[in-house]
Amino acid sequence: MKAWILQHPVSATALASTLLFAVVATGLYATTPPPREHVITLSAKRFQYSPSIIEVNRGDKVTIRLLSTDVHHGFFLDGYEQEMSARPGMDGSVSFVADKMGRYAFRCSMTCGSFHPYMIGHLRVKPDLRLLAALWAFSSLLAIALVSLRVRNGAAQPAGGNAGTQETQP
Repeated sequence: MKAWILQHPVSATALASTLLFAVVATGLYATTPPPREHVITLSAKRFQYSPSIIEVNRGDKVTIRLLSTDVHHGFFLDGYEQEMSARPGMDGSVSFVADKMGRYAFRCSMTCGSFHPYMIGHLRVKPDLRLLAALWAFSSLLAIALVSLRVRNGAAQPAGGNAGTQETQP
């Protein structure tokens, strides 16, 4: 093995790199949960949401229940254009599929007092690493196959490149 690595250093490095990429891709795929359904209860009171940050994965179905504990509050999610409102004792609800990655602000859409403009929260939609990992694993396996074919074909020919010819000395 050591002689092969010394004879083919670039191919050995490429093979090791692609194997590492394949292992990392498999780990990403295995640790990222499949799309699922989230029901999030969002409490609104005194110019704040609780929780103020919501994290989901791309592809997840999200249902947000808005509960107001003091006055009439609203909810508007930028980027997804979802809106609802809730009064004390009467909750609101909205459902959507988180199909756009990024960070989106949600804010109170009902004037609820003097600090109403500061009543803001964020929805963070993380990428679906399962798709990325699957593509990465496929490209890594393809690279391994190409490197092994190159090594196999390159090992059959001598270093001089004149396969099949022999020099004889008189």
